[in-house]
Amino acid sequence: MDQARNIFLVGFMASGKTSVGIALTRLSGWPLVDADDEIVRRSGKSIEMIFRDSGEDAFRELEQLAIKDLCQKEGRIVAAGGGAFLDEENRSRMLEYGEVFCLNAKADTIHQRLSAQAGNDAVRPLLSGNDPVDRIQELLTERQEAYSQAHHTIQTDKLTPNEIANVILLTCGLEPRVTALGDGE
Repeated sequence: MDQARNIFLVGFMASGKTSVGIALTRLSGWPLVDADDEIVRRSGKSIEMIFRDSGEDAFRELEQLAIKDLCQKEGRIVAAGGGAFLDEENRSRMLEYGEVFCLNAKADTIHQRLSAQAGNDAVRPLLSGNDPVDRIQELLTERQEAYSQAHHTIQTDKLTPNEIANVILLTCGLEPRVTALGDGE
């Protein structure tokens, strides 16, 4: 395979996109761009504020613009929001402008990771209900068709971010610039 133009990390919340993106940046020297952070920077509002003030449709429009612009440059690692790859336009762009890796984890693993994260109140409403693990599984099932269209899928449950990053670099034909220190999550 020729060297990837960009590396896109997609998948459900707490699947490892940010931690793997950080490891990839350290190993490749490519900059990491978080699509949600880009939306916040451009709008001057938190994602929660965008949803509250303008609704999900407005957020998705901002997300499409951000993804479109991020696809125009090369040599980037892009961590996309959990729902970004569900949008057909975003999905087509990412598939065309780089290698897309869907980071996948079991519902129990996602729940454990979310429970361990401090200040995670912003994502908890999505998982409201009697059994958050059941709700996570339901959402994973709903998203499976879109996620299955990624070029590659990596099960992240038992791998460290550095292990995943090395698999991605090898798949993309990229040599690590430096050896990562530690396997911090």
